[in-house]
Amino acid sequence: MRDESVFDELKEECGVFGILGHPDAVQLSYYGLHALQHRGQESAGIVATAGGGFRYHRSMGLVNEVFNNEIMKGLSGDWAIGHVRYSTTGESSLSNAQPFVFHNDAVGQLALATNGNLVNADALKQELESQGAVFHSTSDTEVIAHLIARSTKPTLEEAVAEALNQLVGAYALLIMTNDSLLVAQDPHGLRPLSMGMLGDAPVFSSETCAFDIIGADYLREVKPGELLILDRDGMRATRFASPASRAVCSFEYIYFARPDSDIDGINVHTARKRLGAQLFAESPVEADVVTGVPDSSTSAAIGFAEAAGIPFELGLIKNRYVGRTFIQPSQQLREQGVKMKLSAVRKVVEGKRVVMIDDSIVRGTTSRRIVTMLREAGAKEVHVRISSPPVKYSCFYGIDTSNRKQLIAADHSVEEIRQLIGADSLRFLTEEGLVQAVGRRKENETCGHCLACFNGNYPTEVDESAVLALEGKG
Repeated sequence: MRDESVFDELKEECGVFGILGHPDAVQLSYYGLHALQHRGQESAGIVATAGGGFRYHRSMGLVNEVFNNEIMKGLSGDWAIGHVRYSTTGESSLSNAQPFVFHNDAVGQLALATNGNLVNADALKQELESQGAVFHSTSDTEVIAHLIARSTKPTLEEAVAEALNQLVGAYALLIMTNDSLLVAQDPHGLRPLSMGMLGDAPVFSSETCAFDIIGADYLREVKPGELLILDRDGMRATRFASPASRAVCSFEYIYFARPDSDIDGINVHTARKRLGAQLFAESPVEADVVTGVPDSSTSAAIGFAEAAGIPFELGLIKNRYVGRTFIQPSQQLREQGVKMKLSAVRKVVEGKRVVMIDDSIVRGTTSRRIVTMLREAGAKEVHVRISSPPVKYSCFYGIDTSNRKQLIAADHSVEEIRQLIGADSLRFLTEEGLVQAVGRRKENETCGHCLACFNGNYPTEVDESAVLALEGKG
C-alpha cells in the first residue's frame, strides 16, 4: 500500500539484472538487485539454472527481506536473472512479482523479467483471451509470454522476434531458458539496459551502478530494436526491428537512475549538476543558501549553487528509516508523516533567503509541505527551482503518471502553482535547457530524449480511448 496523498514522488516500474556462466551467479544477482533497489521496492525475485531446470524464488518486499541465507542456498546455478518491481500496471501482489516462469512446449521452462510498460497490453490481452489464453497475473509482462507461446515459428529466437514486433511501448527484456538467454530493447530505447563483462561472464543490468557493485566492466548499451542471443557457446546480435529515433526517458537523468550510473556514456550525477547550473542560468535569484530535496535533487542543487556562487547547505535531511507503508488516518497525522520523512535544519535556514531545488512537481502536495516546513524553521524567503520542465502529460512507458488529472501542471500555470505551494518564486527548467544540460544533442537538433510528459509528443502510438478513460472522459 502506498499513501499517494503524502508523498507524491514519481515512481518507476522496475529493474532487471542477469548474469551468465559464473559460479556465483545467484549471489551476484542478489548484489545486482540490491544496487537497483531504488527502481522498485514492492517485490523481488531471482531465477537460476545450471542447465537442468529452474530454481527460483520471488516475494513481496525489499531484496534483503525477500532473500535470506537458506533461500539463497536453494538457488543454485551458474546462470541467473533477477528483478525488482514497482507496479505501474497491475496490482501490487505476489502474482505480479517477477521474473515470471512459464512452461513452453518447444523449449521447456521460460523465465521473463522486464522493465517498462506496454501501451497496447490491454488490446493484446483481449485478443489472446479470445483465443483461449488464461492469464494468471495482471502484469503486462505475461502478455509477452503468451505471444511467445502461441507463435508457430520454428525457433525460440524467431518466436521472440515475432512477439516483440507486436508490442508497442517501452521494454528492456530478459528471457531465459535452460540453455539460452535472449535480451531485447524496444525500438526507441525508452528504458536503459547495459551490458558488461565479469571475466568471461556477460552481465546485463538496467543501470551500470550494478556493474560497479560486483566488479564487472561496462561494455556497451543494448541498442534500440536489438535482440541478443546468448548460449553456452557465446553470443550473437541481431535485430527484431529497425531502430527508431532514440528516445530514452528524460527522467532517468533527472530522477530515477542512481547518481553513480552512466546512461549512454553520460554520468547521471554530472548531468544533474549541469541541470542545476542551467537552471540558474535560466532563472537566477538572489538568495543566501541553496538546498536540495534529498536525495535525487542534491546533485542539481550543487550545480545551481556552484553556478550562482551561493553556498550549498543540507537544509533538508531525509530520515532513511521510515517504513515504506505508513498509514495516516487524519490530516494532522499526514502532515506529521512528511516530517517523519524530511526535516528542515533550523540553524541552516533560519533568517535566510533559501533556494529549494527539486527535480519535479507532480501533484504539488509534497512541495507545499516542504515550503511550509522551511518557513516554520525560520526561512525568510523560499524560492523554488525545478530541474525539469512542468510535467503536464501522462506517461504510458513505466512512470505512474498515466492519469493526467492528477498532474498539477496539466491545468495550472506556473504562477498558480507558485501560489498553491506557497513559494516566493517558482521557476522550471525549459525543455531546451534540459536537452542542452544532459548533453544528448546532435547537429543542433534534440536527440535521444523522450519528452512526452512535458510536451505530449509521444514517441509511439498511444491509444486515445485509453487516454480519455484515464482522464475520466471516456
